[in-house]
Amino acid sequence: MNGNFLYRKAKNVMSERIKTPRLIIRRFTPEDGPDLQEYISQEEAVKFEPYGVYTKEESAAEAVLRSMSINFWAVCLKKGGKLIGNLYMREQKFGAWELGYIFNSNYWHAGYATEAAAALVGDVFAHSGARRVVAMCNPENTASWRLLERLGMRREGHLRQNVWFKKDENGRPIWTDTYEYGLLASEWRQ
Repeated sequence: MNGNFLYRKAKNVMSERIKTPRLIIRRFTPEDGPDLQEYISQEEAVKFEPYGVYTKEESAAEAVLRSMSINFWAVCLKKGGKLIGNLYMREQKFGAWELGYIFNSNYWHAGYATEAAAALVGDVFAHSGARRVVAMCNPENTASWRLLERLGMRREGHLRQNVWFKKDENGRPIWTDTYEYGLLASEWRQ
């Protein structure tokens, strides 16, 4: 991982565990590898991520890394405790926090991502002194930007061909657009 990966020894100003009606949002453990692998090995789940599918071994190593991070949150079903996705919340400059997420496609269209993201956004506003939460997504990822809008976030920008994660068969970058979203703490409280 790069130097932007923060480990648990850094000061954490958020809850360690968040409960919603159907979910438990908690820190990762090294034992989360099999459930993590179940969704980061799904082409449809990682389609808009900056990485490809993970092998079983890569997923096990990734679970260990995420267990040391203060940025990654495991989203688990309350009934049975199965890990079905994860959230990402990282402190940025000027009191902003960046939100990200990925979920197991077997659990899409049930409202779990919205429920989990809303709980984490509420927690960061309540406990961290966050001034705003921001998020970015590919405009082709309709489910993602609709989720952000359900959270009350506003589209603040459409960046054209600003980033690439993958290359074409000739090794040239495949440039993609980005939607940028934001939400102020004062708007969340309303």
